[in-house]
Amino acid sequence: MSYIPRLKTKYKEEIVPALMEQFQYSSIMEVPRLVKICLNQGIGDATQDKKLVDSALQEMSAIAGQHAVPTRAKKSVSNFKLREGMTIGTRVTLRNVYMYEFLDRLISVALPRVRDFRGVNDKSFDGRGNYSMGITEQIIFPEIDLDKVNKISGMDITFVTTAKTDAEALALLKHLGMPFKNQRNN
Repeated sequence: MSYIPRLKTKYKEEIVPALMEQFQYSSIMEVPRLVKICLNQGIGDATQDKKLVDSALQEMSAIAGQHAVPTRAKKSVSNFKLREGMTIGTRVTLRNVYMYEFLDRLISVALPRVRDFRGVNDKSFDGRGNYSMGITEQIIFPEIDLDKVNKISGMDITFVTTAKTDAEALALLKHLGMPFKNQRNN
């Protein structure tokens, strides 16, 4: 038997029936689900130091559990000493097993390690059921070795769902275990 992540099993057995009852869906296919998680890290100082990109790629690959790809500048900006085609960041898109494993590690291990953590903001939805959050330090992930970190940098994490409204996406992420700051009742 192949491996099934803990959160995927929880989604099928507990979250789908709860959301069907809460939003009165007529079919299981209407229930919102998590499609992908996108990790993005901009490296502003990469224009001066090329080694930052390599270390960021290694760190992002370790955090995500799959290979990270570099992002390149689309335009040249002379004020920032930026040329078109220069590597200025890293990104990873997680789906299926990698996505559920990352979400589980984020909720249960990484977020509790944030200093003075009181929950994530529940107002960062885009109006179409997608949620974005920022992390200021990549060292909250246990995969990162503190001795090998050149520069502390943050990253953006976007959760893409099939939810039609922000309320449905909020309910889905809440059921998955995302610790929101202002626990609103919908």
